[in-house]
Amino acid sequence: MIQDNPGRIYKCDNRKGWIKAGWLGMIEFHAEQWQSDAVYSPAGDLGDNHVAESRSARYRRKMRRDGRSFDHATLEAIRLMAVERVREGEAPAAVIASYGFARTTIDKWLKAAAQPGLGVKALRSRQASGCPRRLTPRQGRQVFRWINGHDPREYGLETGLWTRAVVASLIEQKFGIRLGRTAVGDWLARLGLTPQKPLQRAYQRDPAAIEQWHRKTFPDLAKQAKAAGGAVYFWDESGFRADAVHGRTWAVKGQTPVIERPGQRQSISAASAVTASGGFWYCTDEGGLSAELFVSLLRRMMRNRVKPVHLVADGLPAHKTALVKAYVASTKGAADAAYPAGLCPGSQP
Repeated sequence: MIQDNPGRIYKCDNRKGWIKAGWLGMIEFHAEQWQSDAVYSPAGDLGDNHVAESRSARYRRKMRRDGRSFDHATLEAIRLMAVERVREGEAPAAVIASYGFARTTIDKWLKAAAQPGLGVKALRSRQASGCPRRLTPRQGRQVFRWINGHDPREYGLETGLWTRAVVASLIEQKFGIRLGRTAVGDWLARLGLTPQKPLQRAYQRDPAAIEQWHRKTFPDLAKQAKAAGGAVYFWDESGFRADAVHGRTWAVKGQTPVIERPGQRQSISAASAVTASGGFWYCTDEGGLSAELFVSLLRRMMRNRVKPVHLVADGLPAHKTALVKAYVASTKGAADAAYPAGLCPGSQP
């Protein structure tokens, strides 16, 4: 370690053949002429064996930086410090070289700082305005109210799903503003809306009647069944086809596998009834459900039963015919049927 002036210290590095001169950078020496046991004088008397480069040439060759790699706060600090150093008497070329930027960069900073009424304020970072939004915040909130909890068909649109194209069409229809799909997607995300797979609900459902069923009708039915020593069964039907392929299978990419199935359509129907405590009954039959078949299935279910059965079925027309009511009456209380109001076929409470 050597020192020629107060505050300026030079450090030796055997491996790289450099002498580091504080913040000023590094002075390069011929590594092959470096002797680890040599005694060195101050930097001004190093002799002819060492070649030193100017600071500006050294930084141009070794330390060119791209200002885009720095954040705004760092760039602002560099601009302010650079202009302050130039105003204190340092050469602009040396100042900008110490930061590793292009020579012309300091000229732009000095010109901006010399503007009347601005000074160094012109060097501070400012938030980029970007492309102005075509929808106002108030219009954005209105779009949210249109979408949230509503169906596009309520506004005369043909589809029942909200897509970016549908939202863009509605915005153009209501506000006369044309937006691209990307812009609409950005607005929807800003409003807290995300694409989701909707749940299916039959439009015949009556929410008030369903609430009445849950709160009063069914509790009364459960009490009645318990008092009679019976059980409440929930009934439903489903169908299966032999030519239907469900699920996925693995195969080579681009080569769709082939599954053999019957050439003719073959189907089977299944009916089942379950209780809240886990009781279960089922049977299968061919063809679609009719009133006659429903009565036949009820007879099979009631065979050898001792306790009363309170059956809860959906509103399928075959469940509520005069033939079914006559059979229920003929059981003399052994069977009873209830049909929750406000439900459609295929929906249980």
